[in-house]
Amino acid sequence: MNTIQKTGISLFLLAMVIFTLALGWSDHTLSTDSIYADNDYHRSAIANTAESRGLLNKTYSSNLSFISDYQSILNEAQSNLNSQFQGEGAPDGVAEWDFKIGDWKIKDYIFQAVRNSSSGWVPNRPMLFFFLTFGLAILGGFLYIIPMFQTVPGIKHNGIYNDSLTRGLTLPVRKILLSLAIIGLVIYGVFYMNKDFVWPLLTLIIIGLIIYMVMVREASKDRTPQRSASPTTTGWIGLGVGIYFIAFYILLYWKAEYLTNWIEMVDPISMALSGNPASQWFLYGLMYTIIVLVMGIRMIAKYRHNKYQIIRTISVIFFQTAFAFLLPEILVRMNQPWYDFKNIWPLNYTFFFDWNIETLTSSGALGIFMFVWGIALIIIGVPVITYFFGKRWYCSWVCGCGGLAETMGDPYRQLSDKSLRAWKYERYIIHGVLVFAIVMTALVLFTAITGSRSVLFLSSDTVRGWYGFLIGSAFAGVVGTGFYPLMGNRVWCRFGCPLAAYLGLVQRFKSRFRITVNGSQCISCGNCSTYCEMGIDVRWYAQRGQDIVRSSCVGCGVCSAVCPRGVLRLENGSVDIDERTSQLRTVHIDESQVKILY
Repeated sequence: MNTIQKTGISLFLLAMVIFTLALGWSDHTLSTDSIYADNDYHRSAIANTAESRGLLNKTYSSNLSFISDYQSILNEAQSNLNSQFQGEGAPDGVAEWDFKIGDWKIKDYIFQAVRNSSSGWVPNRPMLFFFLTFGLAILGGFLYIIPMFQTVPGIKHNGIYNDSLTRGLTLPVRKILLSLAIIGLVIYGVFYMNKDFVWPLLTLIIIGLIIYMVMVREASKDRTPQRSASPTTTGWIGLGVGIYFIAFYILLYWKAEYLTNWIEMVDPISMALSGNPASQWFLYGLMYTIIVLVMGIRMIAKYRHNKYQIIRTISVIFFQTAFAFLLPEILVRMNQPWYDFKNIWPLNYTFFFDWNIETLTSSGALGIFMFVWGIALIIIGVPVITYFFGKRWYCSWVCGCGGLAETMGDPYRQLSDKSLRAWKYERYIIHGVLVFAIVMTALVLFTAITGSRSVLFLSSDTVRGWYGFLIGSAFAGVVGTGFYPLMGNRVWCRFGCPLAAYLGLVQRFKSRFRITVNGSQCISCGNCSTYCEMGIDVRWYAQRGQDIVRSSCVGCGVCSAVCPRGVLRLENGSVDIDERTSQLRTVHIDESQVKILY
């Protein structure tokens, strides 16, 4: 590491310190102007409660104490309105939930009040702190990356299993963290579902059933092979980074009021793009895009000896920047619905929600086109394009989740578990999520068509609420990205993404795509298996001379890029689609013919 790279790391760490500390660099004054509410009944009840408790016009030096007090004010105001409604009812012409404060409104009321009441260093100087955080981090990143272009092209291990940042976790530590994550999310899910134990309990039962099927029914107690996912010493720096990621996603999804200072930093950019104040989702989208761009340059520097890697990295940068970030914001500025044209159901699980259908179909010709486009991608786009190119067209070239995994997550790709047991878990979990998505969507559509909100014992509102919490937030974000330094960069894509499951089924049974193997050239170095982010033991196939057709393979091509002998090639062919998955094929040549033996 040269002086320029050390300077880059120092600037990046400084930016992260400022970024983290900035969460608390603001004051908050609770005034009548800072109170946000949908109507005068709510606003009056909140103001009266604050005044009666002597908190009106009080100034707080920390958002932590402000949020705590304001939460208790809202709870008391909610209780007062509920009591008034029970005793006197709502005023004439006022609906029940226009008078009472619903639980679902409290989160938004707190978030807006924190923003409205803020003052101090960060809120008053957003662009200065944007450059001190985002700007310094970007500069530091480029200073570290640019010298990589001066090194000799080609893959280098560079001590990935010795570096505390990229080593991963020992098996016992990983088991403990997974158990804590599952238990913690299920417990929080009980409160998220208003103390409804049914769905959290059902989730635990299904998890137990999957463990039973893998460990007992399929007798997969031994982890073979154990390479690439179980170091002998835990990488504690990587563990710390993972915990930071997990904490960020918890705040982003469920406690965004604590992120308001970060949101304030990007407010001017949001106003310039869409004309609206920034939300936590704009903050996330901007961070996401910047990370994909900067780490994408690193990806190009690392794999610049491989044209395929360069082109697909440019592709994911383009689709994330243009389609996932800029275009939706521009559409909002034009008074059109926010829409990501590359996001496909069931990954975009809200596509068939009643509010989304209503928004699109009531937005004129463009909105109707968006709705038809989304359906066409599901029914026609996915099977047809996957038939010709495999799931790589989406997972490695277009998808934002894949883009983040391939760029920010690239240093951790070697941490994917290659064991047969992990593959068995993968099959049950990812296809289970796909079934869950289909059932949830069917219930939502049933409600939209009939008006009935329940089928037998299932409530469509409850099911979609639990899906959004468990899969859309906890799995996709907290675990899917937070576990990059702990279990590899494709945890979500491999175990949880329902669209990846859909694409994988088409790829497995009816696609021209395969990775062909020239087995006679394989020297069993293991690079291909080490760098497979989807946990495929590629070397096992290469040693047998067997083409690789796996539903999980995203066609990233890194296995081919790191092979020193050119054994692996990503190819498309239509002649032998039904025979691609044969266990072993060898070419037999004699005087009269050349044929494939199975």
